[in-house]
Amino acid sequence: MNTYSDYNFGKVMDYPDNRDALYLFDFSQGYDADFIRSKEWGIGKYNEKRSNMYLESMFHNERNVHMGIDIWTQTGAPVFSFWDGEVAYIQNNDQPGDYGPTIVIKYELNDSPLYALYGHLSEEALEMVSVGEAIKKGQKIATLGSQGVNGGWAPHLHFQLSVEDPQEADMPGVVAPENREEALQTFPDPRIVLGDLY
Repeated sequence: MNTYSDYNFGKVMDYPDNRDALYLFDFSQGYDADFIRSKEWGIGKYNEKRSNMYLESMFHNERNVHMGIDIWTQTGAPVFSFWDGEVAYIQNNDQPGDYGPTIVIKYELNDSPLYALYGHLSEEALEMVSVGEAIKKGQKIATLGSQGVNGGWAPHLHFQLSVEDPQEADMPGVVAPENREEALQTFPDPRIVLGDLY
């Protein structure tokens, strides 16, 4: 696994530096949108097996291991690039349960490409950057979408990394348990760039 200790990455959102102000959700027991909305900031864990959350047909009742980190907060909250990169893909994944508006940025770190997916964005975000655009560390690239446009979820950023080119603004945000080990190699822990959020 690549380590990036020589890099001083920026935050992807304006969440508090005090980790105690970030509520750590446990979705192994289910999803409660009202409870999520009661917290100003919350984190959904990487590599968490979640229950009764991915019920739409696209998940085939079998994909439930989370491959990103969720940062839960309010609709319209700004989203930033953690490093200099280039916009690789933009699209609106508008199926129920999907990401809604999504941006993937390609970064070159340690002489290797690393792709980052920013999902559950606003429709306005689709116009805020363009494919091929050079992006700077700390640049505002998007805002969070509402439940009506982000696939039907309480507002949050799904942030996911991939060591492979996803070929589109999409990555499997959850995988079936039997695919977990392979997925962990393709989609590394986002904390390698986000830092110790939990």
